Amino acid sequence: MLPFIRSDLAQFTAYKPHPSSDIAESVPVQFDRLDTNESPYDLPPELKEKLAWTYQQVIETNRYPDGGHETLKDAIAQYVNESSAISLSNTAANISVGNGSDELIRSLLIATCLGGEGSILVANPTFSMYGILAQTLGIPVVAVGRNETNFEIDLKAAQAAIEETQNPPIRVVFVVHPNSPTANSLTAAELAWLRSLSQHILVVIDEAYFEFSQNTLVGELAQRPNWVILRTFSKAFRLASLRVGYCVAHPEAIAILEKVRLPYNLPSFSIAAALVALQNRTLLLESIPQILSERAKLIEILSQQPELQITPSAANFIYLRLKPNNFNSSDAALKTFHQKLRTLGTVVRHISPGLRITVGTIEENARTVNRVQAVLANLEF
Repeated sequence: MLPFIRSDLAQFTAYKPHPSSDIAESVPVQFDRLDTNESPYDLPPELKEKLAWTYQQVIETNRYPDGGHETLKDAIAQYVNESSAISLSNTAANISVGNGSDELIRSLLIATCLGGEGSILVANPTFSMYGILAQTLGIPVVAVGRNETNFEIDLKAAQAAIEETQNPPIRVVFVVHPNSPTANSLTAAELAWLRSLSQHILVVIDEAYFEFSQNTLVGELAQRPNWVILRTFSKAFRLASLRVGYCVAHPEAIAILEKVRLPYNLPSFSIAAALVALQNRTLLLESIPQILSERAKLIEILSQQPELQITPSAANFIYLRLKPNNFNSSDAALKTFHQKLRTLGTVVRHISPGLRITVGTIEENARTVNRVQAVLANLEF
């Protein structure tokens, strides 16, 4: 380590852009890239043409982008209200926009825990960036486990951690709804626990997969000023390459996030793309029923494999495990399974104790099934 670098940075590994690759390079396009929960569908050509026209005729590359995001915030607020099952009154004052949800997570950590003022609580396995971003800021991470059957958070351990962690206390609880990588939505017991937490604790509910689950907690925000809901344009809206995320929260929490975010954090082209996506949301979200149908097919077919255990999914991916009674070392077998699938051309994410497989196109999913079956039939674990 260079002498001027914090010593604790040597203790953890950075997030790999393509985790299933042995190196940080992009996964070759000839692979079925089912490891990062992106939409399998690109933007329609007519929307790309519209964005190209916007870039040529409207965007001035010598000028800074809209630093306040007011037009985009208004459009997001309209979508949030429209897509909720109940009548809401969210406005631009309830919205903050980030360079992906990652920037918003980092801003939330800066606003709550920096300077030794707090720790965060996560329940593993879950989205790794909560812990990674906290570590980069020198913020302690307290981790608890999950039920091995349905992946519900170990609520007794979580409550004990909150009561016992004092130096510094737990200031933020992160949950994903539905969880990644395990694809399960929050249960009634988990929701009751979150509602019971002190208002001194920030509850961050990541709804990155809302468009697939159609299950949101936005309606509770008016009564819960200590809750923040994260969303993204990277999944159902097909804008993963343009890095646009947003959060919905109490206006006072949003005002703090606006203080700590970087100025001009979203490029003009990303802002334009998010607006186009929202204006054409009916067209873009037409792919969801097919993705859900393909997800059901994948679960039905792969569940027939006696070696596999697959839990229900509320997202655009599935999570499968090897049944431990079939293998001497499930971790070693899982690693081999993962590598063999890659050799055959399907890239998935290995997150112990299972494999997370994004639902792809009809053709990709058919190849996934065939390759999983081939690996199981020809490999001695």
